[in-house]
Amino acid sequence: MQPLQFLVPIDALEAVGGILPVAVLVLVILNMITRILQHNHHKRQLRENDGDEAITRWLPHTLTTLGMVLLSFLYLIVAPHGGMVLSVLVVTVFIADFFGFESRKVEARSKSKDLERPIPAVGASVFALIYAAYQSFFFLIEPLWNSII
Repeated sequence: MQPLQFLVPIDALEAVGGILPVAVLVLVILNMITRILQHNHHKRQLRENDGDEAITRWLPHTLTTLGMVLLSFLYLIVAPHGGMVLSVLVVTVFIADFFGFESRKVEARSKSKDLERPIPAVGASVFALIYAAYQSFFFLIEPLWNSII
């Protein structure tokens, strides 16, 4: 008996293991949409108020980011190799979002610049999107892949 076997119900997790990469893919797409909306929200906050106190985190974007991280860690338990790659990419998105928000606050504090687009987070999201799509739809290219490899 493993000491942590009751902490994570592995049998129940394996039952939904095939859906996890699709769920991460959906959350990555939602995260990219909420990133655009959050950027517009930040611009509106800066126009209405002055200074960096006006800019706040947007809850839907934060929830999609945390959901991506949680689901990628669950996928790491089910599929260690693919889950590790996906988790690294999703954590990169999380870190880029975290520092991107802080840079928006610095830009708002400087008052001489307009808010720039969150380009690093978008780039990290594109890589996460590509790999999540690869993990989700591998069954479509599996016959071709197996014939080559």
